[in-house]
Amino acid sequence: MRNLTLVTKFILLGFPDTGGLETTLFFLFSALYLCTILGNVLILTAILCSSRLHTPMYYFLGNLSIFDLGFSSTTVPKMLSYLSGHSPGISFQGCAAQLFFYHFLGCTEAFLYTVMAYDRFVAICFPLRYTVIMNHRVCFVLATGTWMSGCVHAAILTSLTFRLPFCGSNQVDYYFCDIPAVLPLTCEDSSLAQRVSFTNVGLVSLACFFLILVSYIRIGISILKIRSTEGRQRAFSTCSAHLTAILCVYGPIVVIYLQPNPSPLLGAIIQIINNLVTPMLNPLIYSLRNKDVKSALRNIFLKRNCALESK
Repeated sequence: MRNLTLVTKFILLGFPDTGGLETTLFFLFSALYLCTILGNVLILTAILCSSRLHTPMYYFLGNLSIFDLGFSSTTVPKMLSYLSGHSPGISFQGCAAQLFFYHFLGCTEAFLYTVMAYDRFVAICFPLRYTVIMNHRVCFVLATGTWMSGCVHAAILTSLTFRLPFCGSNQVDYYFCDIPAVLPLTCEDSSLAQRVSFTNVGLVSLACFFLILVSYIRIGISILKIRSTEGRQRAFSTCSAHLTAILCVYGPIVVIYLQPNPSPLLGAIIQIINNLVTPMLNPLIYSLRNKDVKSALRNIFLKRNCALESK
């Protein structure tokens, strides 16, 4: 028997090749994080307070705002903590929780974008039956299914990773706990966890992307069949925000996985785009191009100002 010391705490080494830039990164990421919180809270407030936005499309958009708030909060607060000079250490349980919620919300995101693509498919291809097909019960089942599926996916990956013993080095060569950064620290063979995690993450991403692609091919065919230019423009405008958001999500992933030997710095930049920049852009994408959301926010602020003036 070997004399092994089990790891109870991990040290996050942070971003590669960024020595001396901690203060600059802290202020930059703090600003992005505050914009993410503010934008998504405004979207949620508009959807909850405006009866005009109580439709399937905005129901899923509200779920997306909840996801964006949770996804960015999984990694960013701890990252800001050690960038500001606090200890880069994270407990064993904290590391496991971070990995679980990262994959839970990441998988939920993939399913949620797929459900939103299906919603747009029904709206464009079956407009007369839209309210019947996408009724309240169906929307609730689809939304609940995305969150439950993400939870099961993350539970499998987390249990496979942290059932292995960790001993020796406790330095995670990354800015948060993810499977590729944590598995090299195990004392036993981690090939099963590596294969399952790669297969699960890859299959979920590919399957969701394929379903989204099929949905938008059908949507494109239906739009081309519309005779009036105004009708085509209106149909395309209902999908353009969702398409832009999908490009923001899958674009960085495609870029990094097409690289034969991606650098650690490039990987960190891509993760920052996914974890912080995309959740910040989603409210801008869906609100600035959407008259209903802007109108709802305007009415909320007008009512608030009137209430303050009356006092």
